[in-house]
Amino acid sequence: MSEFKTTLMDESAVGRALKRISHEIVEKNSGCDNLCIIGIKRRGVPLAKIIADNISRIENVAVPTGVLDITFYRDDLEKAEAEPVIRASQISFDISGKTVVLVDDVLYTGRTARAALDAVMSHGRPAAVQLAVLVDRGHRELPIRGDYVGKNIPTSKSERINVKIPPVDDITAVELYG
Repeated sequence: MSEFKTTLMDESAVGRALKRISHEIVEKNSGCDNLCIIGIKRRGVPLAKIIADNISRIENVAVPTGVLDITFYRDDLEKAEAEPVIRASQISFDISGKTVVLVDDVLYTGRTARAALDAVMSHGRPAAVQLAVLVDRGHRELPIRGDYVGKNIPTSKSERINVKIPPVDDITAVELYG
């Protein structure tokens, strides 16, 4: 296990970043008509809910929110567990023709985002797909970037960023391990 180095964002900083991302989404999309938000399992799900709740408060409109499981779309499945745990996607609305905002905790190589794009396309044909991440740590292997980024945190490949967010975790924070 890696050694704890420091807390990069506390609960207040995470909250501010998510509020800013929420406002940026509303601004870029001229409101929230035809918008839906989908969290990538695991920690993207509570982040997506917070963003959707923020947008709901800003615009007085409930934004459809879903859950995306990318397990079968990963290109590193052979490295994962012999029996991957499948957590079904929960998208109870039609994404065809909508602007889909995918939400994840950390953008690193871009492979999770690529898998999420494939998974979203299996649910319909959106008009556009945007990516919101709490942390962009660099080291991209694919030409993918976040449309909305809470914080850019340059790291070495030997370091690890842990986003902690309830209900998955007991606290809200972004921590650096090395």
